[in-house]
Amino acid sequence: GRAAGLLVLAAATVGAAAAQDAGAFARIAMGARSAAFPAQVADRSGYASPFLNPALAPFQPAQGVELSSGALAFDRSLETVQVAAPLKPRSGIAAGVVHGGVDNIDGRDASGYPTDGQNEDGTLRTDEYAFFATFGTQLSERVSGGVGLRLYRNELFEGVRAPTAIGIALGTSVRLSQRLSAGLAVDDLFARYEWSSSGSQLASVTDYFPTRIRGGLAYAGGAVGERPRFTVAAEAELAIQPSEAIRPSGLSVLGTSVASRDTTLEVRLAGVTGRVGGEFWVTDGFAVRGGLDRIGAGEVGELRPSAGFGIEQRVGELDLRVDYAVVVEPFGSALMHLATVRLGL
Repeated sequence: GRAAGLLVLAAATVGAAAAQDAGAFARIAMGARSAAFPAQVADRSGYASPFLNPALAPFQPAQGVELSSGALAFDRSLETVQVAAPLKPRSGIAAGVVHGGVDNIDGRDASGYPTDGQNEDGTLRTDEYAFFATFGTQLSERVSGGVGLRLYRNELFEGVRAPTAIGIALGTSVRLSQRLSAGLAVDDLFARYEWSSSGSQLASVTDYFPTRIRGGLAYAGGAVGERPRFTVAAEAELAIQPSEAIRPSGLSVLGTSVASRDTTLEVRLAGVTGRVGGEFWVTDGFAVRGGLDRIGAGEVGELRPSAGFGIEQRVGELDLRVDYAVVVEPFGSALMHLATVRLGL
């Protein structure tokens, strides 16, 4: 039926490229700082979100809330909310939600006829959410570890039951010297969507999240106020994508009927990419940032350069920080703008 056809089309589109794997919206950025400075798995400065590595939760300077919003091309949207706090003397926690969506989708069934949409003009929209909670603690003076839980929900359209997925995140951070630190994180262990549609025909698809293993180094030097004057970092990512493939294995004859026999195989695809970034505090309250993501993803056009800045100011009893980032999407297709406001208590 119409619902089944749209489900199959959506599943095929999702699997067409690595950038479109399940949960891709939650891997764009966690706030404007991580968009402008994309290599933060080893950043122990206190500014990196524990969403990126749960082991960074103990290094937050104070409790606070972050609100982020992105302006993206092609009717896409991205918003994040994070509440985080240190747990003295050695631990920290963070929780929040990431929302991604696409609006003004022209829905068509298998025959090419328009579908009924959620919007007043008949178009469709999708909404996807990632709810997360992380906890990290310092295991020693040099080593910290953390664990995170993620709950994903994808609201595609009314003909498809909104699937949920649960993923586990693990992380560790090691201070190698006074200025150099290392980090390792594993994201979305065991996460997958189980799709099913309603209608005259029933279609079901399993959509696996890529398991990402990220490791990197961060070097912090100089001093301005109580923070490093500059931080430079690099990280590599190994993405392992489970999938299923059907291989014809013969024919079965039952009376006058002939049916094909199929064998389902589990396939694992792996890809390695890299990212680098840096941050420089010009004054105690103003920083500039830059970075390069998707190194080694394929053609040169797939690189994703970024730049941004941060402003920090004390307002009464609150620490106010405003971050901004602009990112060139692959092949120069569009510019992505993100802004974050953080209130520290």
